[in-house]
Amino acid sequence: MGHRVDYYFAPQSPWTYLGHPRFVAMTRAAAATVRVLPVDLGQVFPVSGGLPLSKRAPQRQAYRLLELQRFSDLLALPLQVKPRYFPVSSDDAARLIVAVDRHDGTEAALQIAGAVFAAVWAQERDIADEKVLAQLLAEQGLNPARLEQSHSQAVHERYDANTQQAIDAGIFGAPSFVVDGEMFWGQDRLDFVGRKLQA
Repeated sequence: MGHRVDYYFAPQSPWTYLGHPRFVAMTRAAAATVRVLPVDLGQVFPVSGGLPLSKRAPQRQAYRLLELQRFSDLLALPLQVKPRYFPVSSDDAARLIVAVDRHDGTEAALQIAGAVFAAVWAQERDIADEKVLAQLLAEQGLNPARLEQSHSQAVHERYDANTQQAIDAGIFGAPSFVVDGEMFWGQDRLDFVGRKLQA
């Protein structure tokens, strides 16, 4: 029986962007079943004790920028540590990922999610702009109807359910990976995720 991974993330998370290619590669290699679960961190943080970036202490904000650059260099992934469109509302992008997942499946959802992450952190594009989301769909060869479908009641309910599921699972940040019931938080824990998948 294969492994199951619940992949919790927020589309505006730089750490999710940095970990996404490795996560996709390791789950494919392990033939793991992945559930793609974008969530609203604005709903998670009040429950988990997390703080939005703007409310964190200055020294924490400064160290975050240092770590982002370190990981960008280490992983050879282009990243603007202060991108033009950040902070950014990511609800529409999250719902688009949900819509793609519902209609096209996991692989397509992982594909559009990766494009959304790169749009924010490598390309400095505004993922709160529907025109940008439409462009991302086109660039990934996905059906443009997914944008309209992302506004459906079913997609809204699924996004809300993902967020509640994250809260119930004890998730407090992004990305988080729950492998066969065991949680791992952060892209810097992907080595442990890999070991779990190989067990």
